[in-house]
Amino acid sequence: MVVSKSIYSALALVSLFTFSRVGAEPSAKFLGANSCASSSCHGGGGANQNQFLVWSLQDFHSQRPVATLASARSKQIAEALQIADPVAAARCTACHAPLAGVPDNARGENFQVSEGVSCECCHGPAQNWLRAHTRTDYTRADRTAAGMRDLLSLYVRANACVACHQNVDPDLLLAGHPELIFELDGQSVAEPKHWRAASNGNGAQVWLVGQAVALREMSWQTARQKSPAESQRQRLLALAWLVAKAQSVASNLPAGPVVRSPASPADFSALQRWGDQTAQAAAGMEWSPALTRKLLDLLAQAGPDFAGGDNPAPARCAERLVLALDRLVAALPDLRQNPRAQTALDQCFKLAQSVPDFDPKCFASALGDFSTALAAY
Repeated sequence: MVVSKSIYSALALVSLFTFSRVGAEPSAKFLGANSCASSSCHGGGGANQNQFLVWSLQDFHSQRPVATLASARSKQIAEALQIADPVAAARCTACHAPLAGVPDNARGENFQVSEGVSCECCHGPAQNWLRAHTRTDYTRADRTAAGMRDLLSLYVRANACVACHQNVDPDLLLAGHPELIFELDGQSVAEPKHWRAASNGNGAQVWLVGQAVALREMSWQTARQKSPAESQRQRLLALAWLVAKAQSVASNLPAGPVVRSPASPADFSALQRWGDQTAQAAAGMEWSPALTRKLLDLLAQAGPDFAGGDNPAPARCAERLVLALDRLVAALPDLRQNPRAQTALDQCFKLAQSVPDFDPKCFASALGDFSTALAAY
C-alpha cells in the first residue's frame, strides 16, 4: 500500500489521533506530558528515568515550536499569506503545536496544547497504554496493540517525523518559511537523547529509510501541484538520484522507475510508490558495516555525475549527497577518526552550501579527493 502525506500528515492527524469520524468518541485520550513526569516514571534523575526532564529542558520539540509561532519572522510569513494569527492558525499549529488539533473529547484532564511536540505526539495517545507499558511481561506487540506507536520500527519512526520535517507548501516558502531537508539519522543524533542509544538502529540504515520516506513525501507533494516550481522538481530528482544509488548496492531493494524528462505527474506517482516500497524494504534489511562501506564508496565515486554536465539538478544532488556521506562515515567508527577524509568531506560541504553559486566541476574534484582519502582505509 502506498502511504502518502494524506495519511502521515500532522495536519490531518488521523493516524495520530485514531478517530473514525468527526464527533465520534475517541479510541484513546491524550493525557498530557505530565502523566509521564512523576519521579518514579520518566521524571526521575536516573539515566533510565529522566526522559521527561531531557525532553522538557533540552529538546527543541518541547515549548520552542509553539514559541516560534509568536516570533517576528512567523508574523511576517503569516501577514504575507493573510493568516490573522499564526499561533491559532491550523496551517501553522499542525507542526508547531500539533496538539491544538485534538478534539475536546480526546483531551484528558492535564492536557495542554502549549506542550509543543510532546510525548504523545510521537508515542500516541496514552490512555490505553500508560499504566501497562512498563510491565515486564508486556511485549513489544502488546504495547503496539494497546496503541503505543512502535518507534523501534525504522519505517514507523520515519513516518512519525517526516510530515513536519520535509514538506513545506510552495506559498509558505515564497512567504519566507525556511526550506526543510528531512534526514532521519542526523536529526536523531542531534536530538538530546531521552531513549536508550542501543535502540537507535544502524545509522546508515536509519539514513536510508528516512531518505526513502522523504522521497515518497516529496513525490506526493509534487504530484499534487499543477505546475511544480523548478526548485521543487530539482529537489525531487536529486533525492530520487540518491535513493537509486543506494538501491544499486542493495540487491533486495526494489528497482526504481524510469523517469522521463520533463517528469510528469505519472512519474511523480511512480516515485511515490517506489519510495514507500524502498522504505519498507530497507527497514526490514539485515544491515552490515560491509554494506555501509560499499554504499559509501559508491557515493564517493559519484564525481562523473557532476563533471559530465548532464545532471539535471547538480546543486541539489550535492546538497543531498554530502549529508549522506556524513552519515555513512559516522556509521563507520574508523573513518570518523580519519583526518584526511574529514578534511575532504568538509570541503565538499563547503562547495555544496550555496545552490546559486554551485560549481559542479569543483565539487567533482573535491569528491574525488574524498574518494581517494577513503581508499587509504
